[in-house]
Amino acid sequence: MAVGSAYLPDGKGGFDDRSGAYVWPHFRYGVSIDPDLTGYQDGEYHVMDDGTLNLWRHGRLKEVATGWGQYNAAFSPGTLGGAKHPDLLARDRQGVLWRFQTKADGSLAPRVKVGPGWNQFTQITGQGDLTGDGKPDIVARDKQGVLWLYRGTGDLRKPFMPRLKVGPGWNQFNKLVATGDVDGDGHSDLLARDSKGNLSLYKGTGKAAAPFTSPVRIGTGFNQYRDVF
Repeated sequence: MAVGSAYLPDGKGGFDDRSGAYVWPHFRYGVSIDPDLTGYQDGEYHVMDDGTLNLWRHGRLKEVATGWGQYNAAFSPGTLGGAKHPDLLARDRQGVLWRFQTKADGSLAPRVKVGPGWNQFTQITGQGDLTGDGKPDIVARDKQGVLWLYRGTGDLRKPFMPRLKVGPGWNQFNKLVATGDVDGDGHSDLLARDSKGNLSLYKGTGKAAAPFTSPVRIGTGFNQYRDVF
């Protein structure tokens, strides 16, 4: 049984005190989502142990899909092709990345293949624009600890450009998660948790050549949580 807590951004690059104690039996992992593209993540998808996909919103859980046991990673980068509601990306156990268009009620349109080969990465995440061009981007860490940037194209037929190298050394973190603009400066940011439970903020620059500034530690004790999203 998982017990979840919420940390709301304070608009200064940190978080307010945690709130809530939500009990989710058979919870496997979660995905934060901005259903109405307001700039604030006010919903979550929960992947359960039996492969059920639930939507958590307004304090209620709603089943929206089954069969999600085949996916080992999922996240919502925003709207990759300009739709009214964000996309949900999921990687299957063969390393294929799939795109699901979400609907107003949280249900999903049939999946569309993005491409194979994504099992070379140990972490994939993204939420919002990292490069200043108004299109959602994602980052992925390979097994050697190198972080790569995939810039969004705005074209659903080929949603990402060829990857750009961000830099090495990212294996020090056991969780990378993008939650949008944490510090309120208009650029999407990246959160990283290390093995000691320290949470660091990599502020976004809006520049593809160097998308993040040097990290700033914004919390400790986050190893008490099985998942951060």
